[in-house]
Amino acid sequence: MNILYKYFPNLSEQQKQQFAQLSELYKFWNQRINLISRKDIEHLYERHILHSLSIFKVIHFKAKDRILDVGTGGGFPGIPLAIMAPEANFLLIDSIGKKIRVVQEIIKAIQLTNVEAKQINAKDVAGKYEYIVSRAVCTIEEMTRLTKNNTIAQTTKLVMLKGGDLTSEIKYYENNCQIISISNFFDETFFKTKKIVILHV
Repeated sequence: MNILYKYFPNLSEQQKQQFAQLSELYKFWNQRINLISRKDIEHLYERHILHSLSIFKVIHFKAKDRILDVGTGGGFPGIPLAIMAPEANFLLIDSIGKKIRVVQEIIKAIQLTNVEAKQINAKDVAGKYEYIVSRAVCTIEEMTRLTKNNTIAQTTKLVMLKGGDLTSEIKYYENNCQIISISNFFDETFFKTKKIVILHV
């Protein structure tokens, strides 16, 4: 938890309580369903929660904004972002039912009221969203294809957490793509090669 206070010192009491609950909840569920790699569970706050919150360093969701989290897995980046932006509305989707059921249990346990989690394929999602977020789910090209029916022209931003060399992946998107190094915000070695990719669609 201290790592969150280091970078987000102004959390409300409710946010502190919700983030604090995540440790035991993820440990409990991870013993039953492999949401997070076993070696990573001890680094939950750094490698999953803080990594997710890097998005909040560059984008502040407004009240009533609609955010779609594609391939949420264990609830990342959607759950941490929803805690930080209680006025925005989040839909977390994944095709794996057992993961979504756990995400639903975690949402219920920490009393998040601005989030819905569904087992559904991205191409079958209805509705339009101001932001579409994901964490290492697929290529930029695949994400734009999967979510083309959910974007608002000249408004929606695709926000993807990625790592490594993105040169070939972004070559067709350079004119409307922004790449931000997470190491600009966080000191830890884990973030050295991690990036936020923002695509304006």
